[in-house]
Amino acid sequence: MDKNNNFRDCLSTLKKQNNLRCIATDSSEYALDLSSNDYLGLSSDVRLYDDFLKELQQNRFPFSASSSRLLLKNAQGHHNLEQLLASCYNAEACLIFNSGYQCNVGVISALASKNDLILADKFVHASCMDGALLSKATLKRYQHLNYEHLEQLLERYRKEYENVFIITESIFSMDGDRADLEKLVALKNQYKAFLYVDEAHAVGVRGRNGLGCLEEVGLIDQVDFIVGAFGKALASVGGFIVCSALIKSFLINHARSFMYSTALPPVNIAWTHFVVERLSDFKIRRLTLENTSREFSNLIGVKTQSNIIPYIVGSNSHAMELASNLKKEGFNVLPIRTPTVPENTARLRFSLAANHSIKNLLPIKNILIKYENKMVK
Repeated sequence: MDKNNNFRDCLSTLKKQNNLRCIATDSSEYALDLSSNDYLGLSSDVRLYDDFLKELQQNRFPFSASSSRLLLKNAQGHHNLEQLLASCYNAEACLIFNSGYQCNVGVISALASKNDLILADKFVHASCMDGALLSKATLKRYQHLNYEHLEQLLERYRKEYENVFIITESIFSMDGDRADLEKLVALKNQYKAFLYVDEAHAVGVRGRNGLGCLEEVGLIDQVDFIVGAFGKALASVGGFIVCSALIKSFLINHARSFMYSTALPPVNIAWTHFVVERLSDFKIRRLTLENTSREFSNLIGVKTQSNIIPYIVGSNSHAMELASNLKKEGFNVLPIRTPTVPENTARLRFSLAANHSIKNLLPIKNILIKYENKMVK
């Protein structure tokens, strides 16, 4: 008996379901890349890169930290970045993690205990779910953006638990829709719960200074835990949580993904610091992205609340076929399939950036119309 048969059968099933994922090896150049999270277009900004290189010539930043933060002899760069972010958010403290995934997994699993309840929006990122499952807390999921359902759960269960953590994203990664942050703050205050907001897809993009949706609605100081990512609009690597000094100290001692991971390389920390210092200077990019997103969503007839624009197709196979058609025309758009999204809601996820123009996006409408006509026949 081949000991690998179970793995082979599992992959075979995924292939039959048009759900087999592979790491892309295609190095072709596309007219437009609409699958990246480089929302501000910073990763291709040559002038910004050259300015940073000038700083590199003046300072030596090692390419590896070579140890965890708890063992790192010289972590001044990490401390400086955390202080800068805390200052931006007018908060007591900030803690950096190696990725947004590690941040959510480490923080949630550390904070929640067996006497606690986690109430998570049904569409929160997998990292939030993994963190919740690793904790010893009771986990319940409320219907996506359904705050009546959330309040029903709070009314029913709040008194049974020591602490309650409400977990949401501000901008949801697959549909680009927004949480009602005002309503969530009101509920967390009413029921004396903690509110945890993942701003991964909003940092850099939303708010006057690019701090996210909470800045946009003036509620930064009303949220207990604010999580952000460096690997999207900020064109770097890593994640962070903005919190109180007490919670930072707690996480340093309990968040395993922080304690037992080699720290981010100082050169990456330096680049992130360089970008964060300039966040408020990217206002024109944010405005351009907002306008282009609105025009493109109108063009293809999709309602959206952000620069993430989902085009629902239905089946996995149809999403893959349409993505292939767009790729042939020079548009790199990846199909999002089950189980990342619910069954029969496979879609193309158009991820717009500030360096996209509506003029270059216009041909996509005809491609979509042609495909829809083909499906009708």
